Amino acid sequence: MVEPIRAIPARHPTRWIGTAVVVAFAVLFLIGVSTSKNFQWGVVGRYFTTTAILQGLLRTLELTVIAMAIGIVLGIVLAVMRLSPVPVVSGAAWVYIWFFRGTPVLVQLLFWYNIASLTGPHPALGIPFTHIVFFHVDANALITPFAAAIFGLGLNEAAYMAEIVRAGILSVDEGQTEAAHSLGMTRLKTMRLIVLPQAMRVIVPPTGNETISMLKTSALASDITLLELLGTARVIYSRTFETIPLLIVASIWYLIVTSILTGGQFYVERYFARGASREQPPTPLQRLRALFTRNLTTFHAPPPPPPLGGDHR
Repeated sequence: MVEPIRAIPARHPTRWIGTAVVVAFAVLFLIGVSTSKNFQWGVVGRYFTTTAILQGLLRTLELTVIAMAIGIVLGIVLAVMRLSPVPVVSGAAWVYIWFFRGTPVLVQLLFWYNIASLTGPHPALGIPFTHIVFFHVDANALITPFAAAIFGLGLNEAAYMAEIVRAGILSVDEGQTEAAHSLGMTRLKTMRLIVLPQAMRVIVPPTGNETISMLKTSALASDITLLELLGTARVIYSRTFETIPLLIVASIWYLIVTSILTGGQFYVERYFARGASREQPPTPLQRLRALFTRNLTTFHAPPPPPPLGGDHR
């Protein structure tokens, strides 16, 4: 009976030295930041859960969710149009993507906020060159700062999502589409049931990054007088002159929400990667547990070859 071989990992002293140096610098940094009076941590704690800050946080989350929903839905439509064999349809999608990716999102926010200067305060829909008017609206009441932020962020995000979705669609082998068409499936049904589910493995990671980016980009809405998280902090410190503590409050909330979104992105990626790899990546809890446990892989020696000329049973 051959004894199992226990594989002992090789020693890596340089890794321990590097870890000790990084931990030492991290501890010194945390001590310096936590003990410095210039950060005014008491002021940070006083404003961290105030009603105004929480309302600004809620408005930031609303902007992020609505703008990303618009961007994802419209991005899928634009990606399908971009891959259309009809030149006019694909060209229209290309022009949209070219325009919204080529202009800064802040310019687009300001444009929507001042749209009444272009359309007039009471734009109407009717028959041109006649006095027949079906209805008219109040542009100032319709395009509020929140609506302007939604239009600016959502339409801009759709251009980027269109390219992400298009890359995911192109990553699926063409044989999948040809097989679906041979079974009599329409182009739309093939896209919905065959192509997009397989493309999600490529689409999800950049979409998660875009969601986190949208959370931070929503801070630009404060330039059009919308009191989201950063805008609320700016209003408070412009009155109290406690600039640094209020910026720290906003930064901590951004980090908290970003961490939650990052965790959600990991599990969504892990879900859609089930068919692509046999072994799933370890979860954060498993990684943390691995830091405090030491796994030794046990290898068993292969059985000896049977003797020549003997009984092989």
